[in-house]
Amino acid sequence: MARTASGTEHVAAAHALLRNAKTADELRLAQAVLLPLELGLSIKQTAQAIGRSAGSTCSMRTHFESLNERPFDQRRNKHDLRNHAHADLDVERQILDEVLAQASVRLGAVATQLKPAIEAMLGKVISLSSVYRMLARHGWCRSASNIRNASNDVGTRGEWKKTASPPRTKP
Repeated sequence: MARTASGTEHVAAAHALLRNAKTADELRLAQAVLLPLELGLSIKQTAQAIGRSAGSTCSMRTHFESLNERPFDQRRNKHDLRNHAHADLDVERQILDEVLAQASVRLGAVATQLKPAIEAMLGKVISLSSVYRMLARHGWCRSASNIRNASNDVGTRGEWKKTASPPRTKP
């Protein structure tokens, strides 16, 4: 014998969704909650009635309950969860503020110079690409003035452009 459906505290919200449903998915979501509670249908019978699998119906019911418990916490995509992050965004911001304040005394902050300080504050070893991504996440970018080669002379380059032979064209 199947166990009775839970979630009686969500009946009012499911009725409201049923009345205001704008898409078929919203209608199915409300039906997945209401049919077992009000008509006593099993999950398999409910799944057959709404045209979904039993597993999908269970997931829909669980999702509806979680939305009603935390209405402002919508589903987020996997990238937003930051499951493999070294630190929270606030902690990253504090670390970068401290490290960049120390680095601003010198003439420019280079990621390779910032990496040891960030690792010391995090307490773990991170890759250089993680430092670059952390800087980019918080709005820092490479300064274009540091890219120029010291041996590059603007006058010589201008003269070469004037005297260089034009590119050959195909006949």
